[in-house]
Amino acid sequence: MPRTHEGLVRLIQRHGATDPRVIEAFRRVARRDFVPPGSEHLAYGDRPVGLPQSQTTSQPSLIARMLEAAAPRSSDRALEVGTGYGFQTALLSHLVAEVVSVERRSELAEAATENLRRAGITGVAVRHGDGFAGAPDRAPFDIIIVSAAAPLMPEALVSQLAEGGRLVIPVRAEDASTDNVVSVTKRDGAPLPPRLITPARFVPLVPGPVEDQAD
Repeated sequence: MPRTHEGLVRLIQRHGATDPRVIEAFRRVARRDFVPPGSEHLAYGDRPVGLPQSQTTSQPSLIARMLEAAAPRSSDRALEVGTGYGFQTALLSHLVAEVVSVERRSELAEAATENLRRAGITGVAVRHGDGFAGAPDRAPFDIIIVSAAAPLMPEALVSQLAEGGRLVIPVRAEDASTDNVVSVTKRDGAPLPPRLITPARFVPLVPGPVEDQAD
């Protein structure tokens, strides 16, 4: 397992990351700043890290693949569904002009907001809310990235894509044996057929926000 920040960057390249802007974003964001206290030693491995409320971060190589599939441009506006502790949010902030991130668990939304503040990340708005609903008041978005598996393609999110926009989302297979990360592009006001990126495994995308109780 890599033990340094640059080691993690080399790791995602070995796993297929080729976009120079995505690789540079990984260089600029330290994953150890976006994991729970006591988990810093796990930050540079290519594996999920556990979060409160039975949630997890995605493994870095998978994040890189999803970011590359979204084909981010510096002028884009992005919606992220599933903020977690804010690592992918921070990466997006270096790739696009504006990021809105929706997290259904209040504890995670608060932690991500603080992590992003400490890291000096700007151009990001973290919301505690329903990921299925997206952020219609801030639509349309050029990029939507979802970090939880949906049983079906969420129509509300597709409707918030700009013309030519890209939605990258895990969709649960019919037999629930795996999740298929797919990319969907909007053309002439309608989504094109999904393009398979990779099989993976995610926590399920669950509707409705949750107000976590303080200990």
